[in-house]
Amino acid sequence: MKSDIEIARESELLPITEVAAQLGIEADQLEQYGKYKAKLSNELINSYAEKKDGKLILVTAINPTPAGEGKTTTTIGLADALKRIGKKSIVAIREPSLGPCFGIKGGAAGGGYAQVVPMDDLNLHFTGDFHAITSANNLLAAMLDNHIQQGNALRIDTKQIVWKRCEDMNDRVLRNITVGLGRKADGVTREDHFIITVASEIMAIFCLAKDMADLKDRLGKIIVAYNYDGEPVTAKELNAVGAMAALLKDAIKPNMIQTLEHTPAIVHGGPFANIAHGCNSIRATKTALKMADYCITEAGFGADLGAEKFFDIKCRLSGLKPDGVVLVATVRALKYNGGVAKDDLGTENLDALAKGIVNLEKHIENVGKYGVPCIVVLNRFVSDTEAELEYVKKFCEDRGCEFALSESWGKGSEGGVEMANKVVAMLENKKADFKFLYESDMPLREKIETISKEIYGATDVVFDKSVEMQLDKLGKLGFGNMPVCMAKNQYSLSDDPTLLGRPKDFTIHIREVYVSAGAGFVVAITGNIMTMPGLPKVPAAEGIDVDDNGNITGLF
Repeated sequence: MKSDIEIARESELLPITEVAAQLGIEADQLEQYGKYKAKLSNELINSYAEKKDGKLILVTAINPTPAGEGKTTTTIGLADALKRIGKKSIVAIREPSLGPCFGIKGGAAGGGYAQVVPMDDLNLHFTGDFHAITSANNLLAAMLDNHIQQGNALRIDTKQIVWKRCEDMNDRVLRNITVGLGRKADGVTREDHFIITVASEIMAIFCLAKDMADLKDRLGKIIVAYNYDGEPVTAKELNAVGAMAALLKDAIKPNMIQTLEHTPAIVHGGPFANIAHGCNSIRATKTALKMADYCITEAGFGADLGAEKFFDIKCRLSGLKPDGVVLVATVRALKYNGGVAKDDLGTENLDALAKGIVNLEKHIENVGKYGVPCIVVLNRFVSDTEAELEYVKKFCEDRGCEFALSESWGKGSEGGVEMANKVVAMLENKKADFKFLYESDMPLREKIETISKEIYGATDVVFDKSVEMQLDKLGKLGFGNMPVCMAKNQYSLSDDPTLLGRPKDFTIHIREVYVSAGAGFVVAITGNIMTMPGLPKVPAAEGIDVDDNGNITGLF
C-alpha cells in the first residue's frame, strides 16, 4: 500500500470551482487560494440562511491508541460512500495543527483512499487561519504588557495575569518563561507562559462565533488579567478588539477543499479536544448543513472528550441538534485496550478483545445518554479475523446498537457502501431525541462531577483547595451558568493515561479551573494535562523533507 502522501499526490484534483459547482455555487462566490482551495464568501454564507438543514451526523470514536482508529478516515469515507449511493453529502471537519504534524500524531487529512486534498497544503500552512489566530492572540498579549509598561491605568495586578502567548508548535521549553528582562524600557519583569494555538481562547471563540459582530463581542469579553481589587480586566478595556478582528477577518470565512473522490469538504478551525472543545467552527457546520442532505462532521479524540463537548458545548451554544452518531473502533485498538502489546495486535486474540471491548461499551452507553441514534463502525484492518469481526458485531447488536464494517482506507467509497446504507437506514428508522447531559443552571462544581461520573465513570472527584476558591469566585462573577470544558488526557476514560479499557473505582482530580469568558465556557483541568505539548524523542519532523521540485515527503 502506498503512503498517504503518495496516494494524495497521485490523485487528480478537480479545480475547486468544479467541486463547488456540485452544490450550485458559482465561481465568483468563492475566494480562491490557488486552484484547489477557496474560502466561502460572507455573501455566499448569508444566501443559504433560509435553506432547509440536511441531516447532521457526528463521527466520534473510542479512546485513541497507538493501534489507530481512523476517525477522520471514516468521516471522509462515509461522505464519499453516501455520494456513491446517490446521496448529496458534504464533510465539515477541523484543520490540522502544525504541532502534531511535526510531533507524533501526524496530520488530520484522513488516510489511504479516504482523504481530503491537497493533503500537504492542509497539514501545513493551508489558508493561514492558524497564523491569524496566533497573531491575534499575541497582539493581545503585547498590548497587555505595553499597557502595564505605559503606566498601567487599569491597575492590572501583574501577579494575576491570565492571558498567555501561543504558537502552533509543540515546544515544551516555552511552557514557563520569564519576560521583561533587561533594561527598564524592555518591560516589566514577570513570569509568563505559552500554550499551543489550538488551546487559545481565540481559537475557541473563532469556532463558536456566528459572524463578525459576534466574533468582536466575544473577543471583547476575554479576561486577560485581574486588577488589584480582584476585578476582571478585558480585551475590550485594552482597546484591542478592532485590531484583533482585523487580523481574523479572512480567517473567519470557512475553507472548501475536496476529498479524493471530489466530495466537497469544508475545513475550518481546530481546537484540540483534550485541552479545548475539539470541534470545527459552528459557521462551517451550519453552512454545510444548508448545502447538502447529509453533513458529516467529527469531534476530536474519543467520545468522552470530543463528543461530550460537541453535545454539551457546541450544540448548546449554537442550537445544533445531531441526527445520528457514528462511533468508530478497530479490532486492533480494542485488543490494545485488552492488554495486547502493539507488536502483537495482528494475531487473533478473542480473550483480549473481550477484555478491551468494555471501552467501546462505555462509549455506546455515553452516546445513549444524549438521546441520539448510534451506529458502531468497525474500521477494518487486513489482520482482523472473521471470528474477531463477528464478536464485535454481536457485542454491539446485543446492546441494541447498529453495526457496520468500513474498508474506506483501502477501497475508498466502494469500501464504505455498507456503512453508508446502514447509516441512512438508521437515520430513517430512528429519530433523535437530543438532550444535554446537564442543565445550564446547574452549579459549576456539579457540572464537573456529572461529566466525571456519568461520562468517565469516576467514583469520586477531588478538587484542589485553590479550585474551590476559583469556583466560588467564578460563581460570584456571574459565570456559573456556563458549560464546562474538561481538559483531560485522551488515552483513558480516567485522568491517568495508563488506565485503559473501562477503569473502575477511580478518582478524577481537578487541579485548576478558569473562565474563557469570550468563548462562553469554564475550563476544568484534570490530572497532568498540558496546554503546551512537547516533541517526542524522535519527532515526525525528522522524516519530513522537500525535493528539488518542491514535493514534500514524509507527511502522514
